[in-house]
Amino acid sequence: MGRKQNTELRIEKSLEKNHKFLHEKLDLDINFDVGCREYKIANKKINIYFVNGLTNTDFIIQILKQISLVDKPLTNAGAFKELFEHSLSHVQVEAVTNLDEAVDKLLSGLLVILGDTWDKGIVVDVRSYPGRNPEEPDTERVVRGSRDGYTENLILNTALTRRRIRDDRLRMEVLQVGERSKTDICISYIKDIANPELIEEIRKKLEAIEVDGIPMAEKVVEEFVVRQGYNPFPKVRFSERPDVAAAHLLEGHVMIMVDTSPVVIIMPTTYFHHVQHAEEFRQTPALGMYIRWVRFLGIFASIFLLPLWTLFVMRPELLPDNLAFIGPNEKDYAIPVFLQFLFAELGIDLMRMAAIHTPTPLATALGLVAAILIGQIAIDVGLFLPEVILYLSVAAVGMFATPSYELSIANKMLRIFLLLLVFLFKIPGFVIGCTLIFVSLAVMKSLKTPYLWPLVPFNFKALMSIVFRYTSLMNKTRPSIVHPRNKKKQP
Repeated sequence: MGRKQNTELRIEKSLEKNHKFLHEKLDLDINFDVGCREYKIANKKINIYFVNGLTNTDFIIQILKQISLVDKPLTNAGAFKELFEHSLSHVQVEAVTNLDEAVDKLLSGLLVILGDTWDKGIVVDVRSYPGRNPEEPDTERVVRGSRDGYTENLILNTALTRRRIRDDRLRMEVLQVGERSKTDICISYIKDIANPELIEEIRKKLEAIEVDGIPMAEKVVEEFVVRQGYNPFPKVRFSERPDVAAAHLLEGHVMIMVDTSPVVIIMPTTYFHHVQHAEEFRQTPALGMYIRWVRFLGIFASIFLLPLWTLFVMRPELLPDNLAFIGPNEKDYAIPVFLQFLFAELGIDLMRMAAIHTPTPLATALGLVAAILIGQIAIDVGLFLPEVILYLSVAAVGMFATPSYELSIANKMLRIFLLLLVFLFKIPGFVIGCTLIFVSLAVMKSLKTPYLWPLVPFNFKALMSIVFRYTSLMNKTRPSIVHPRNKKKQP
């Protein structure tokens, strides 16, 4: 939680004392980006404090012009009221009585005005944070649909959400987290839909955060809220698309937005929230359902294809005669298939990380090196079997087809875990591994929400809405797993 303000540091009527405090607190002689302008308006001295780079200079100039037009004598009793109520034509103007609070406002990009004989300060919101324009997220692209996406600016992100939900019951609660960073965090929900107990639980967890700062933004917040530990499966959904976030808000989910991050956190979520993509809802229901089934098939292959093929290689008698061509003979390879897969998996991860750090003009060269110089030559020298490269490629495509990046990496870890068990124990290892995975997912919860719902606990209607892509007319109720206050979407 942000630093507790010292209630004793009230703004005094002596402008000189207030300026001395701010000068020592902020080292105005050292911090070149913290500015102070001294003005004399009518018969009073005022100081204006601001931070270059976080404020809109045009707004400040306009405010200074307005203040300079004040020609009435600012008496002790009416000075503050005159300037505060009648001379500042700005949409967001408020008063502060505490110097610590004034410092926090100043470092957030607001304009702070202190005057002689005033026991209050004036704060004007002239923030203009550096950032980029809304662009379509690289990891959540669609063929047809909106091309805007969240940015690192919290104010812009809330505006993108309100543009899609123009409801007076949409709430945007803001609080600060971090003793030193004082990062703004917004809790977003629809008041008459979201579960009040869920909102209160999330609010308490955020208020209980005690840390210097959260430079990694949403990831640090997630770790404090859900306390995932070393569990590889994502317990919250991350998204950079305003339409996806708005759809979840209308279902009764709660969303957390962190300033400086273009990624929002959607809670609570289940395993099946991570396997759906906006593209399915941007196409016709039949086409969307086909895309969903193909994606499900790819995810299934990314987990089970390699362990099953390894099992058939080690136990070829399990195959029927018409599938006897699957798998090589023992004399065809010198390195165990498990080690081949392990080396290939590590190689793919290295290439994936190299692609992230490789400049765009060199990405094509990296692909040629990976495909020709590494893959083909590795097969020619006998390090890898051709089938190993084939099935690993299919599994990798299924992993990349998974909408959630976090879930795709978790599925990869499951694949390696099953490969190891099959290599060590063959059939019992595969059966035990699958059982352990299912049981661990079935008992897992995200903010008291069963992770495998609607499969465990079983809900036929909700499960069918996952298997099939329902039309908007058919989808009349909100998912019961979020315990919405208003269960019906349509009358």
